[in-house]
Amino acid sequence: MKIFWSGLTIATLGALASLVSQPGLTQVLQPTTNPGAIALPDYGLWQNPERQKLLNAIDHSLRYIDTNTAQEDYTKVQVPGFSREKVRRSLVRFRQLVQQYPDPRQLHQAIQQEFVFYRSVGKDGMGQVDFTAYFEPAYVASPVKTSEFQYPLYRQPPGFENWSQPHPSRIALEGRDGIPPSNSPLRGHELVWLKSRLEAYLIQVQGSARLQLTDGRTMTIGFDGSTDYEYVSLGKELINEGIFQPEELSLPKLIDYFEANPAELSTYIPRNNRFIFFQETFGSPPIGSIGVPVLAERSIATDKSIFPPGAIAFIATQLPYQRANGDWLKLPVSRYVLDQDTGSAIKGAGRVDIFLGTGPNTQTRAGLVNDPGNLYYLLLKD
Repeated sequence: MKIFWSGLTIATLGALASLVSQPGLTQVLQPTTNPGAIALPDYGLWQNPERQKLLNAIDHSLRYIDTNTAQEDYTKVQVPGFSREKVRRSLVRFRQLVQQYPDPRQLHQAIQQEFVFYRSVGKDGMGQVDFTAYFEPAYVASPVKTSEFQYPLYRQPPGFENWSQPHPSRIALEGRDGIPPSNSPLRGHELVWLKSRLEAYLIQVQGSARLQLTDGRTMTIGFDGSTDYEYVSLGKELINEGIFQPEELSLPKLIDYFEANPAELSTYIPRNNRFIFFQETFGSPPIGSIGVPVLAERSIATDKSIFPPGAIAFIATQLPYQRANGDWLKLPVSRYVLDQDTGSAIKGAGRVDIFLGTGPNTQTRAGLVNDPGNLYYLLLKD
């Protein structure tokens, strides 16, 4: 599947607050002077499935690094030292160490001996990075319009590349209520229909979905282009109007608000004119902006105008975990990850979006992530 510049993700609650001005590109990554003090080891690697998932993510990045696309991408990377060849050698050696050391503590120590950790200066110049998360939605959908399933997702219309600028607004394309007017250029290009307008919109926000069709089939869909507008966050709009405070907003609360006030969808959704088109991906996993599958808790999305695509990174933040009673508890985590995606709301040195997987429970979990942390990139020592 061809991945456009915005990639898989358009962060659900991204840009909840404006970022401060960013440092110069050559300053966004600084080598750490005391690598032994960097967070905790990646204890998730005690589990063989997690270690294998990390190895798979490394292999995906290596596959990308060897492409002509990567060769072109790395001519634009402006962070000193992060050449395509240096990143490739770092990936190969990192993979060897992951295989060699099953103990996460020994692995962490070996990596710190052989690699330089470059810390992102973050949004404040002091290393603070805002972490959010994204997911692949899983919903019930219908291949035909019915009285129950009325809200469509669309294929990219033929000749879309020749549409005049500015592109039609969201209201012109799908109406204020999510039902397209008779003169919409999208008429006849419906892919599937959803029960809920909010579900259809959240799929546009995430850029992919796994759909259980009413005829018994399972369909996977992915990003296939968008209209040329900046993304406008519903969460940010609700904050701007005083409905939520920044620290209290989460995706579950946003969903609860619109389920209790469905008429408000016609007020807020039209403010985001960025309209996403989809194509069937025939069972393919979610694909990131560098053209490889993204893996839960091992793939991140960052601003690719700044950070090196496909590179090894290390994150330290918090993630929510569900207790036996159903409550959620946030715990500190450290993860070795691969930078394999981007998004139109992920801008600057102070933003990271973590991919968390597929399904309703994952949707709730991802929507709870809105936490500070630190981001490092790894390169082999000279």
